[in-house]
Amino acid sequence: MSARVIDGKAVASGVRERVTAEVSELRSPPGLATVLVGDDPASAVYVRMKRADCAEVGIESFHHEPGGDVSGEALAQLLASLNADARVNGILLQLPLPGHLDSEAMTALIDPVKDVDGLTPFSAGLLAHGRPGLVPCTPAGVMELLAHAGTELEGAEAVVVGRSQLVGKPLAAMLLAANATVTHCHSRTRDLGAICRRASVLVAATGSPGLITADMVREGAIVIDVGINRTDAGLTGDVDFEAVREVAGAITPVPGGVGPMTRAMLLVNTVAAARAQLEARR
Repeated sequence: MSARVIDGKAVASGVRERVTAEVSELRSPPGLATVLVGDDPASAVYVRMKRADCAEVGIESFHHEPGGDVSGEALAQLLASLNADARVNGILLQLPLPGHLDSEAMTALIDPVKDVDGLTPFSAGLLAHGRPGLVPCTPAGVMELLAHAGTELEGAEAVVVGRSQLVGKPLAAMLLAANATVTHCHSRTRDLGAICRRASVLVAATGSPGLITADMVREGAIVIDVGINRTDAGLTGDVDFEAVREVAGAITPVPGGVGPMTRAMLLVNTVAAARAQLEARR
């Protein structure tokens, strides 16, 4: 029997409806500043979709394109001006940046209260200490999908394959906070298949097409595929979808799984940031 396919588009639609209602309760619309540096086509598409999402739910959008040759000093000045702008509740610095700019250094300049991507060292530190504020959007989206699927995380054995700052590390911390027993794997993990087969919740986030095969999946497991890989056959994930769905209990597709949730959780974070800033002014 094939696994239930978790429709990320449908779940994201529900999240956007919730955010729309929350925005309507605020005294003024939240504001999200997007900063696009360079001419990466995928980044341009992502930012355009995020701005469209904002318009749909009533979040005001402030867009900046400083140019691919912008200096680190000039970009830092732009971020400082957005930090100081009371209309801006969240700042999204679209990654990757051009090679002459230090992505980590630039991200660290964002005021943590406006860090809607959850990527500043301050945000990461709060999450590591079990006091999360604004958390990265993709792992937040994974947690939302797991909740939608009715997954009981307390005491569950979860395996996260991938250790990026963007997904793997924060997701492992969030699963731990939900009282799952977490094994964190990566490219140098020995006996990866044996470890994955223990998991009732398996998350693949490595950027390796088809890494997770059916013989690596426990029967009935929940499989979340975060990978987005552009191949000759089109977009594929880190999971061999057709084979694994015959073993798993539930699985996310690529595309249409985690991707829509990343955008939806950016809206959630923006509203949360706006509320926190409003409360701080009282």
